[in-house]
Amino acid sequence: MKKIVFFDIDGTLLDHEKKLPNSTKKAIKLLKENGIFVAIATGRAPFMFKSLLEELDIDSFVSFNGQLVIFENEVIYENALNQQELERFLHDTKKKGHPLIFMNEKTMKATVTHHSFIEISMGSLKLPHPGEDASFYVERNIYQSLLFCEAKEEQEYFQEYQQFDFIRWHPYSVDVLPKGGSKAEGIKKMIERLGFDLKDVYAFGDGLNDLEMLKAVGTGIAMGNGVPEAKELADLITSDVSENGIWNGLKELQLI
Repeated sequence: MKKIVFFDIDGTLLDHEKKLPNSTKKAIKLLKENGIFVAIATGRAPFMFKSLLEELDIDSFVSFNGQLVIFENEVIYENALNQQELERFLHDTKKKGHPLIFMNEKTMKATVTHHSFIEISMGSLKLPHPGEDASFYVERNIYQSLLFCEAKEEQEYFQEYQQFDFIRWHPYSVDVLPKGGSKAEGIKKMIERLGFDLKDVYAFGDGLNDLEMLKAVGTGIAMGNGVPEAKELADLITSDVSENGIWNGLKELQLI
């Protein structure tokens, strides 16, 4: 029976220093040798994890929390943010002094030249503050936006923007996605393509944007460093990412 394992990146494949543990690299290699499909499921944009795909020799992924799905280097599903709503959102956030980042598969642009919230939250991903282009969303597919504001400030947008979902990933930043878009939806698109059963699908994650995924797959595994909500939904809790969490989880599942 064919199986597939999806891995989140930050706090799951990459440790707290944004490094790939040797035990994780070895575990992925063993998985593939055992004939198990390996894919990534991340909130990141493809340009942010190109080197990781190359290092692990992976060519299938769910990116932007499910809005762009690539199977063996081919686009099989895309779900961009509504452009008119995005324009309305931009005007609203400008008035409130909350900057945005717009992202497509190749790059990202900020609505301001510099903001400390952008610098700090992108820095936590070891990424630089992007250049400014407030009109970057025009006539482009924007799969995800980032809103920069303090905790709870995003709630003022909930009622007003019902075509969007908001998921906080950093004290200063919130993912803005098309309504109903999630890693779980992206995974469903990929396994439909593969003809797999959900019971043969495994997923490792640690964050709030992993909750739907952990719930939807046959076996959801939360990292030891995961948020309490992820651990509550998971079928299995493995050790911390920096304590061979991937290796130990796959061993316990007898996949390696």
